[in-house]
Amino acid sequence: MAEIREYIGLFLLCFISTILVRAMLKKQSSKCLPPSPLALPIIGHLHLLAPIPHQALAKLAARYGPLIHIYLGSVPCLVASTPEMAREVLKTHEGSFSDRPQTAATDYLSYGKQDFSFAPYGPYWKFIKKLCMSELLGGQTLDLMMPIRRSETRYLLERFLERAESGTCVDVGKELIRTTNNVISRMMMSQRCSGDESGAGEVRKLIQETAELVGKFNISDSIWFCNNLDLQGFGKRLKNVRDKFDELMEKIIDEHQNARRAVKQKGEEVGNVKDLLHILLDISEDKSSEFKLTRENIKAFIFDIFAAGTDTSAVTVEWALSELINHPNIMQKAVQEIDTILGNKKLVEESDIPNLPYIQAIVKETLRLHPAGPLIIRASSKDCTIGNYDIPSKTRLFVNVWAIGRDASHWENALEFRPERFLDDDGSVKGELDVRGQNYHLLPFGSGRRGCPGTSLALQVVQTTLASMIQCFEWRVEGGNGSVDMEEGIGITLPRANPLVCFPVARLHPIPLSSV
Repeated sequence: MAEIREYIGLFLLCFISTILVRAMLKKQSSKCLPPSPLALPIIGHLHLLAPIPHQALAKLAARYGPLIHIYLGSVPCLVASTPEMAREVLKTHEGSFSDRPQTAATDYLSYGKQDFSFAPYGPYWKFIKKLCMSELLGGQTLDLMMPIRRSETRYLLERFLERAESGTCVDVGKELIRTTNNVISRMMMSQRCSGDESGAGEVRKLIQETAELVGKFNISDSIWFCNNLDLQGFGKRLKNVRDKFDELMEKIIDEHQNARRAVKQKGEEVGNVKDLLHILLDISEDKSSEFKLTRENIKAFIFDIFAAGTDTSAVTVEWALSELINHPNIMQKAVQEIDTILGNKKLVEESDIPNLPYIQAIVKETLRLHPAGPLIIRASSKDCTIGNYDIPSKTRLFVNVWAIGRDASHWENALEFRPERFLDDDGSVKGELDVRGQNYHLLPFGSGRRGCPGTSLALQVVQTTLASMIQCFEWRVEGGNGSVDMEEGIGITLPRANPLVCFPVARLHPIPLSSV
């Protein structure tokens, strides 16, 4: 009923403001813009994006071309849907599209853009990016925290083994999200999300609500005359989420600072293996640092890490396992590769992945068809010209990664799940088909300056988790012909429409010991 009242109110506003908006659109139409479908007053092209935006945008691109112009309410948007157009906007015109669009949700939850993900492109953002790549998410830090990821993988397998021994089914996605949450929370602040021993479990709930708020359409962000109106009640929910998160983070930061003071009073060091919060506190206390990190900067960055890393890796593993269940011949090749390289006495680990090219190819093929971020979203900070089109500043950019990964003009049998496309004739991984944004036919982690700084971490978690799951278990679905539906759900991280519920059957029992 509340939603019905919202839409009634919206359409009343539409009638009142139609003349004003038509005048605005007429003025803007004098510019040379890319092709565009017919827009409706007030809502623009919003009606064309339901129910799943990246699929709807792909259909529009098939009709109107690789670069189109649409309006989300009164917000002008550019949509690029081919590798060539992705290269044009993300590389050739990267200087114009290096900002992120600002919404009420992202602005409030990022403490007024004091984070990393939504901070404007500039000196502060460059400083944080450098810290991410060198200290926070760099190779040395990830190596030191590898035992955390190893133990959480082991814990996941033990839970699956309990289900296998009892003959009960398991919601694979739910267990994977629990694992990735625990990995992130332990790396971030040395606490597990799934336990009751800390406030980290509450953080997990808050992040889930955040994903819902950020992923929902907010009238206030898209209809210019509604900017100061909270017609959907988002403002109250946002305040509630951030207030709870803030309270929890204050407590956890205080605990870290108290522990640091106690150690220093004894004349000792905090330790060689520091969690990311300790590293951030070190930087905030460094008087020679280029920027002094405030408490708000630290809390905003922690929020970023949780929001970006909680379900994206889990969703990718879930899609990969779904594809393998539907393609038993590919599953068998993957298992055979693991058995040949590792035997049945050792659990696969991150250090083994370079010797498992077929596992790497499976993950790449999964990211091609099921990218956890189906749309790269940017905002233009200045006018630019793309081809014959004049693109004004403050235009929102959508690069349809999902559509590019299924581009039939580049990928042979584009809708077919075929990991071999990423392997050379000798079985090695094709180096030119990387997932880090250098090849614009494959952009699961973005590209350029604002590409994902956590790519290495994500690949380590996804590849090792998937490999260990198929090394230790067979996976069977209940009923029907034993296949898994591949319908996509609604969400910003490309979830499955229906949970992947399976019966794990132990292949190796007991589970091989890791080489710790």
